Amino acid sequence: MLPDGGADDEERWLAEGIAGVQQNAFYMHRAVDSNNLKDALKYSAQMLSELRTSRLSPHKYYDLYMRAFDEMRKLEMFFREETRRGSCSVVDLYELVQHAGNVLPRLYLLCTVGSVYIKSKEAPAKDVLKDLVEMCRGIQHPLRGLFLRSYLSQISRDKLPDIGSEYEGDADSINDAVEFVLQNFIEMNKLWVRMQQQGPVREKEKRGKERNELRDLVGKNLHVLSQIEGVDLDMYKETVLPRILEQVVNCKDELAQFYLMDCIIQVFPDEYHLQTLETLLSAFPQLQPNVDIKTVLSQLMDRLSSYATTSPEVLPEFLQVEAFAKFSKAIGKVIEAQVDMPVVGAVTLYVSLLTFTLRVHPDRLDYVDQVLGACVKKLSGNAKLQDSRATKQIVALLSAPLEKYSDIVTALELSNYPRVMDYLDNSTTKVMALVIIQSIMKNTACISTSDKIEALFDLIKGLIKDMDGAQDDELDDDDFKEEQSSVARLIHMLHNDDHEEMLKILCIVQKHILQGGPKRLPFTVPSLVFSALKLVRRLQGQDGDVIGEEVPATPKKIFQILHQTIEALSCVPSPELALRLYLLCAEAANDCDLEPVAYEFFTQAFILYEEEIADSKAQITAIHLIIGTLQRMNIFGVENRDTLTHKTTGYSAKLLKKPDQCRAVYACSHLFWTDDQDGIMDGERVLLCLKRALRIANAAQQMANVTRGNSGSVALFIEILNKYLYFFEKGIPEITNTVIQDLIELIRAEKQSDNSVADPSTEAFFASTLRYIEFQKQKGGSLSEKYEQIKTT
Repeated sequence: MLPDGGADDEERWLAEGIAGVQQNAFYMHRAVDSNNLKDALKYSAQMLSELRTSRLSPHKYYDLYMRAFDEMRKLEMFFREETRRGSCSVVDLYELVQHAGNVLPRLYLLCTVGSVYIKSKEAPAKDVLKDLVEMCRGIQHPLRGLFLRSYLSQISRDKLPDIGSEYEGDADSINDAVEFVLQNFIEMNKLWVRMQQQGPVREKEKRGKERNELRDLVGKNLHVLSQIEGVDLDMYKETVLPRILEQVVNCKDELAQFYLMDCIIQVFPDEYHLQTLETLLSAFPQLQPNVDIKTVLSQLMDRLSSYATTSPEVLPEFLQVEAFAKFSKAIGKVIEAQVDMPVVGAVTLYVSLLTFTLRVHPDRLDYVDQVLGACVKKLSGNAKLQDSRATKQIVALLSAPLEKYSDIVTALELSNYPRVMDYLDNSTTKVMALVIIQSIMKNTACISTSDKIEALFDLIKGLIKDMDGAQDDELDDDDFKEEQSSVARLIHMLHNDDHEEMLKILCIVQKHILQGGPKRLPFTVPSLVFSALKLVRRLQGQDGDVIGEEVPATPKKIFQILHQTIEALSCVPSPELALRLYLLCAEAANDCDLEPVAYEFFTQAFILYEEEIADSKAQITAIHLIIGTLQRMNIFGVENRDTLTHKTTGYSAKLLKKPDQCRAVYACSHLFWTDDQDGIMDGERVLLCLKRALRIANAAQQMANVTRGNSGSVALFIEILNKYLYFFEKGIPEITNTVIQDLIELIRAEKQSDNSVADPSTEAFFASTLRYIEFQKQKGGSLSEKYEQIKTT
């Protein structure tokens, strides 16, 4: 272990070491220049002695090593030149360097001469390499030994007796090359692992960081192995992989096991992994409990799934080796072996397995459902997930099928899909429900069967109703509106051309959304109503008595559903919205010639108006909606229509403000004159409404005179004049030019009154009305003759 010392001390030790390397390197260069082999060996050995230090951290030691390494490359060139000139044979040189006093410089020099020895081809490369790798056992200090063996690996990597190499020997030479690299790797890993056991326990974390800095020295051996041409699939399967895995498992070191398993996956070809999958996966359950297996396994599955997409010819190989079954079995064993594995780790493994499955076997829904089922089994016995990381992985697990198939119908066929969702907390259930709805919107998926709708609404129940007593008060209003708007848009997308099936869909949607509570119904009920009304339009003209549960889809049946749905909305309370929907349904019933149904909807609208709508502005809007809808109705008999029009005109006259009363009453005049073929044409009642409106306008002026000291604007009179003109053109006998002339004179008199207030907009309105009358006079035709007797000046 390194001696205690601060950063300043370490910098000083490094500076001293570098100074020693540079000084001895200077004398070594001078000896090389003068071809003095003896002095070159002497000063190179002294230079390399600086690497015997134990006072430097791995990072600083690396700096010192690189200084010496650069010098050793120059020394190697000198040795090669010496042997070429014949000053000293390479065999003699190989023996000579072994007389160095200290073992570390001796081995560095031996490796350097060994490189020259192999290059000279005076001895088989395999023999020299075997000798070197055995001799390096002389250094058992972890740090010094690692760098020595790294040097050996570096100088030998281009001199291995590989197939096609200039150093290739007999038929077994490839085995020797592999054995050399494997042996060097095994010894380096042992040294690397030993570093963790040295020194006091309090510095364990520091040693872990230092070891992490050295991991590439060990991993380079595996990279060299992967580059050997002679390592074909058979050799990899029979020799290389088993030897590596044996070392990985037996070292029992968490850092080494994680890094080396990752190295294996990264450096060797995907084809090799696929063909040796069972061997590779068998090592995972044997790793230490704290090894981050999920990351390594996930990388393996990601690599192989990417490999599967490279070419269609590759896919049969996955089926042949039963890759899915092996991965599934291995993950089960890993989870079973690591009893303390957190939930997030297990779920992450299943996410990777599902991603692998969707890429390699997208047509096997049974595989996908099997993965989800395994995840459910792991989660069983747990309550709702509270770990945010595990929750995030569950969302990824559930989102993967949606992204792959772009069709929620496919996901609905997975029996374990909703069972996985049950483990999400309430807020994440909503997030997942939104993901599902957004997927449907994005892909314009058509869900057209009642059983699929039932399954879908069960999945998105987190948005439709409160879960386990949870309330939405904490949710931001804008977010809540966005959520419910998404549900509303979803309802609009549900469709089936078959009327019976569409009716079943509407009943299912109604059952679910009526559980939504007072905050949700105003968002979701209108969508259901409009969807139902679309079906009514398709069924228009059909009729039938509703008997029992199994009934044909008829407008009457749908109107029953609509009545129940809107009634729930009116109890929320949301009376203004409910009133609008009742009126829409009444109009649809009118088009279907269902007078009793239409009358009932109007009755409910009036009850809401009487009992629930108290705000004056809301009353004004509501009464005008009622007037407009009733005016378009043509199905009512005399008795029913009289009842409804009487109610409407009565409510109009009871509005709070006189101007509002006036406008509502003159709007009621349209209820007594319609242009339809069988429409109502009651001129007397039209005139009665208009006269009543005039009286109310006059009362409004008198009230203004009392309260404000002036009669106010004459705008109401001008509005009534325009209504008179409308019905005058319609040819109502009771509306004569004399009546219109009198009203014009009345308006002028009111304007000239001392109590009148000048209003530019009113003046413009009146002037525009008079211009219209003049225009009609000049237009010609029968209408022109009627207007001729009206004087505007």
